[in-house]
Amino acid sequence: MSVPHGIRTLGVLGAVPVLLHDKSSEQVARGLSLADKLLAKDVAKGRITNEEAKEARDRITVIGPEAGIKGFRDVDMVVEAVSENLALKQSIFSSFAAELRPDAILATNTSSISITKIASSAVPQGVSSASEEGKKSAGRVVGLHFFNPVPVMKLVELISALQTSPEVLERARVFATACGKEVTTSKDVPGFVSNALLMPFINEAIMHLEKGIATREDIDTTLKLGMNHPMGPLQLGIIGLDTCLAIQQTLYEGTGDSKYRPSVLLERMVDAQWYGRKNGKGFYEYN
Repeated sequence: MSVPHGIRTLGVLGAVPVLLHDKSSEQVARGLSLADKLLAKDVAKGRITNEEAKEARDRITVIGPEAGIKGFRDVDMVVEAVSENLALKQSIFSSFAAELRPDAILATNTSSISITKIASSAVPQGVSSASEEGKKSAGRVVGLHFFNPVPVMKLVELISALQTSPEVLERARVFATACGKEVTTSKDVPGFVSNALLMPFINEAIMHLEKGIATREDIDTTLKLGMNHPMGPLQLGIIGLDTCLAIQQTLYEGTGDSKYRPSVLLERMVDAQWYGRKNGKGFYEYN
């Protein structure tokens, strides 16, 4: 399951009306199908009734391409969950600032990019970032880093931009808690806490494989049986090797620290479009 689909499913299960938008109709259809499967699974396990599943499904409204971001004009909060691309996120948040209510919270699910940089793009064109209007607009941007698969993983990482207001930070915390998540906080540094620790670990495992120090199976088995990890670092294909590379690049460029330099093998895997579980091939084959 992708993070955007997981966040949406959390919302409907939490009795919150959810508006869903993606430029790709295929992604929208895939997301709705996944929601149906998850709801059916919960019914089968007795967690919810058929009526509750139907009510949850009915809380999802698809915003089509003709409405686009304008379809979110009346929402209290929007969560952006596109790929780890700063320019793309800045473009979206600029549109949010232009189209959404001035009191709507603008959350990003980035796992590594500076929240402060994203927040600066939410200042309307022609408005000074130092003005009261500029500070108020940027102040409603916050980082809400959900983990994949979202319905299963219990954590949300909460990150304040330099501009984020205390009120917005607290409202975002309440939202994450209402989703049934534990909330930790991090300063706005590259990778925050989670990926500043996780990505070098994965990258080092890939470098061990690249150097022929051990096989993929022995690397993963060592971490699973020796350190009691539920899965090995090369099995973390659910993240997506393309996402891993994007995060590594953000960490390396943001800090200049060589410990974050992506391995050549990771770069070549992404060049080959072998992303892991998300498209069927990574360091392992996935059916």
